[in-house]
Amino acid sequence: MTIDEVTKGGKVDVTEIPKEYYLLGLLSAFQNRFQAVADSAMKEISWKQFFAIVCINMCKEPPTLKELSDIFGSSHQNLKQILIKLEKKDFIEFRPDEADKRKQRIVLTKQCLDFCNRSDDMTRMIMGKMFGGIPKKDIETTIKTITRIEANL
Repeated sequence: MTIDEVTKGGKVDVTEIPKEYYLLGLLSAFQNRFQAVADSAMKEISWKQFFAIVCINMCKEPPTLKELSDIFGSSHQNLKQILIKLEKKDFIEFRPDEADKRKQRIVLTKQCLDFCNRSDDMTRMIMGKMFGGIPKKDIETTIKTITRIEANL
């Protein structure tokens, strides 16, 4: 059931809720629903594990735990637990930094890259379904709005 179905079905009265609160609730509910769909679609790894891979892949060079936690938007401790699971599945490796041996860099493995290639069609299908019929302008506005909200945190 979507949030729209809940509100139209009369189960929740949103007319009294300030728009900012409603938006925050909508984002939270969406995140929960999206995670459930993505977790069931991927099978091998969870959505959060896949998102960590996406974040690693966005970096110009293999990131450190601190760098990745800033991108991922989570604490070092929470991200470390996700990365340990990925390491056990042979999706990532921790390697010493060339310049500073105290730092460890997070590197995607061949097995991870193979998984990403195998999952590409499914990912495109889910994204196409989710964003179908939504104008690019609306997506850009949403990105700007959420970016501003995040900066205000």
